[in-house]
Amino acid sequence: MIKIQIMNEHLANKIAAGEVVEKCASVVKELVENSIDAGSTSIKIELIEAGTKEIKVIDNGVGMHREDAILAFSRHATSKILDEDDLYAIQSLGFRGEALPSIAAVSDIILKTSTGDIGTLIYMRAGKIVSNEKTDSRVGTEVTVQNLFYNTPARLKHLRSLAYELANATDYVNKMALSYPNIKFSLSNNGKVLLNTDGSNNLLKVINEIYGLEVTKKMIEIKGSNDDYDISGYISYPEITKSNRHHMVIIVNGRVVRNVELNKIINDAYYTYKPNDRYPIIILNIDVDPSLVDVNIHPTKLDVKFSKMVSLKSLLLNVIKEQLEATTLIPSVTIKKEAVSYETMTFNLERNPSDEVDLAIYEQLTTYDNDNSIPSVKKEEKLPELYPVGLIHGTYIVCQNDLGMYLIDQHAANERINYEIYKNELSKTNHETIAMLIPLTIEMPSSDYIILKDKMAILQSLNFDVIDMGINTITIKAHPLWLPPGYEDTAIKKIIDIIIDKEDFNMEKFNEKVAITLSCKLAVKANESLSVKEMETIINRLRTCHNPYTCPHGRPTIIHYSKYELEKLFKRVM
Repeated sequence: MIKIQIMNEHLANKIAAGEVVEKCASVVKELVENSIDAGSTSIKIELIEAGTKEIKVIDNGVGMHREDAILAFSRHATSKILDEDDLYAIQSLGFRGEALPSIAAVSDIILKTSTGDIGTLIYMRAGKIVSNEKTDSRVGTEVTVQNLFYNTPARLKHLRSLAYELANATDYVNKMALSYPNIKFSLSNNGKVLLNTDGSNNLLKVINEIYGLEVTKKMIEIKGSNDDYDISGYISYPEITKSNRHHMVIIVNGRVVRNVELNKIINDAYYTYKPNDRYPIIILNIDVDPSLVDVNIHPTKLDVKFSKMVSLKSLLLNVIKEQLEATTLIPSVTIKKEAVSYETMTFNLERNPSDEVDLAIYEQLTTYDNDNSIPSVKKEEKLPELYPVGLIHGTYIVCQNDLGMYLIDQHAANERINYEIYKNELSKTNHETIAMLIPLTIEMPSSDYIILKDKMAILQSLNFDVIDMGINTITIKAHPLWLPPGYEDTAIKKIIDIIIDKEDFNMEKFNEKVAITLSCKLAVKANESLSVKEMETIINRLRTCHNPYTCPHGRPTIIHYSKYELEKLFKRVM
């Protein structure tokens, strides 16, 4: 008896819907991508009950003729690729031909479309056409999806809360608005507008619409290119971070994608500028020949693979690092404005014309001149001249200059100074050494001794003169000259601990770890009083650092209170 049978098309569409349509946001995604591929300049998304009751997407794209509208609901029907060669040079957002039939299989769907002639209105239920009528000739397409998953109870049961479904849909539309600032996006739920961009092709205005003015003021424009890739977009100041990678928006040829390796590259570019468990806000556009990127990995088309990843990594690291280094990154304390209207912002800006960043942001947000960009704050020096006047809680150095007041965390600042010294010394191939007046003998557990003996060459490569005494003991007779005077024993033991702990040894990472560990352990501590001369020494040495703004762990070393903000605190200005 024959057991294997070809499943009917309706059942196949239901199964396909399980991959393509996972939640309400999946429907929004597929319909919006179709609207973008249709050349729309305005897309309106209207949800009822977060999309569980109804999802409506209205666009002003090219529309469809009656025959195409009917065929669009057939599985694997698409206008975006014609042959196998097209699969390796995909330039549209959609191409599989699975979205509409998958959505129609698990909902009631109404399609209204026209190219400017007599329009077409199709009503489908559970993947079958119920009616096919003529309608008005408004150019564009309107798709209404109702009662999602009504005929797949298991999927309906596993929909999350309305808040969760709405958050997912909103997040997707936000990212598409960032991807296409030239398209006007409108999103509403139960009649309440959640997003409304103007389609002026001003990415900074979209960032402001989504994240607000305080974040927008602290975004840095980036641009760069090489033979394979062009990148552009905005990165946040290191002080503006999130608890997860969700706000690292990567857009490849107009497609929002996920790529773990790119996230890691971006995070590496911020190394020591921020804590490792915090992540920047990034809107990164990558333009590349479609043949160098594979988007045909998963039905959601979110995961991609790159050819020539080394080329992209080098470009991305260099561009982000250069912009961070070229920008003054001292966090400023600001007084919240009571009103958020543009009228109020204009009044406040007029009262504080010296606030160049606010003024630049305001002008950028209220102009349609897309050739203008916010200038990065370039500097003659990393830090201005600072004059210490005291110490708070034995921890924070109080400084002043004509620009206002500064607070410096003495421990974080000293960490940064030490880190750059040690990292520089560790990068040298030939370390000068000095003999120890009294050799240091170290006893250790047998397990540690076995590991260290196997890695003895590492210590010797760093110019430690080591003698294996046997019976779980070694003696250090000489060490590199850069070890901090008076702390040699402590530093040697820390270095040995790091060598033992690291299973997969990498010299570059080892040097980094040693530099960070020593810089922290040997820095001046909090609650440790300093003389004015010692404060001046820390300040002057911090000013010579490559990155004086954060400690190696990413915490800020310095915070600025502008003279204007101080006067506002004391009501000298209103």
